[in-house]
Amino acid sequence: MSSIFRAMACVMLLASCSGGSSYNSAPRNLDDACSIVSERPEYLRAFQAVERKYGVPVPSLMAIIYQESKFIGNNRTPHRYALGVIPVGRQSSAFGYSQALDGTWEEYQDGPGGSRARRDDVFDATDFMGWYMVQTVEETGVPINDTRNQYLAYHDGRSGFNRGTWRSKSWLVRIAGEVEARAVMYDQQLRSCRKR
Repeated sequence: MSSIFRAMACVMLLASCSGGSSYNSAPRNLDDACSIVSERPEYLRAFQAVERKYGVPVPSLMAIIYQESKFIGNNRTPHRYALGVIPVGRQSSAFGYSQALDGTWEEYQDGPGGSRARRDDVFDATDFMGWYMVQTVEETGVPINDTRNQYLAYHDGRSGFNRGTWRSKSWLVRIAGEVEARAVMYDQQLRSCRKR
């Protein structure tokens, strides 16, 4: 009988350690910023910390995370298949809330993030995004609050943005417009839910 209690205690201990700020499912209503931050209050704390530290507006951050990962902490790109059936790896190394690539994430870990930073932790992932977006301002001149162009530089990389690689991608230009519109929507919603 005591072995059952020990096993249950171990399971409870592991469950309490694994929660934290990592989620493997999206919040219930992704079209309502108030619902997102009400369901996951640590998200708002992470977003506000990035806004204070880097100046990235909370709605812009939320809109980019929505587009990149739908707020799923362990999100990965889809598998690629040879001959339509043989898995040959993922489309890219993008992972986590921010969908940061391995190489860019390693730069962040070597810098302000530290070696323990994790892409599936909302505080680390959003701090990475703020760090990246500030570098975008420095290298491209895109203002920190220009959600559309910050997203284009985030998606295509700063050098790609400067070369204008996005101009030949009508689908990306459309998505950047959607990200900008979502940031405006989230901003209006956050203003109203703060008044409730």
